[in-house]
Amino acid sequence: MLTRGTPHAPRAGGFTLIEVLIAIAILAFGLLGLAGLQSKMQLAEMEAYQRTQAILLVTDMVERLSANRPDAASYATATALGTGDAQPASCTAIAFGVDRDKCEWSNALKGAAEQSDDTNVGAMLNARGCVTEIQALNATPGACAAGIYQVTVTWQGLNETAAPAFTCPGDVAENTLRSVTSYVAVGTPGCA
Repeated sequence: MLTRGTPHAPRAGGFTLIEVLIAIAILAFGLLGLAGLQSKMQLAEMEAYQRTQAILLVTDMVERLSANRPDAASYATATALGTGDAQPASCTAIAFGVDRDKCEWSNALKGAAEQSDDTNVGAMLNARGCVTEIQALNATPGACAAGIYQVTVTWQGLNETAAPAFTCPGDVAENTLRSVTSYVAVGTPGCA
């Protein structure tokens, strides 16, 4: 009896190896994308940390200015405090008042609150701060105008964005510069 045999199909040798190589390539692209995403997240986290520090430093000066309202005009700065200024590293020799507040704020802008191996690391990159008098206090009866002061902190960001509207004297408005600003109004309680 004659049996008819079925023809044997050629084996698909190496087909699974190609599948594995394609899977590895897809996985590699996915991991590269994930590494890029993590890098962007770390930059965003650092930017958020710096902005938080800037807000705290602006709030610090606003509170100092508000606590010393009679001398509010003396807080106005012709040059920026912080990175690159001539304030001493220790403010203990300076009498309490406006000059001591400026010195302490300058050191805070320089990151003196946190140190690592005698290096200040507690603030933003190239942090600078300034107080600008927008409107002078006028307690003259009949005129009565509150003093208005702008407190600004600028620093060097890590990503490019639009240049800030408010900067301190001497800052170069560029796409990596960041700033936070707040206003303080010093009223005239004797005016009616």
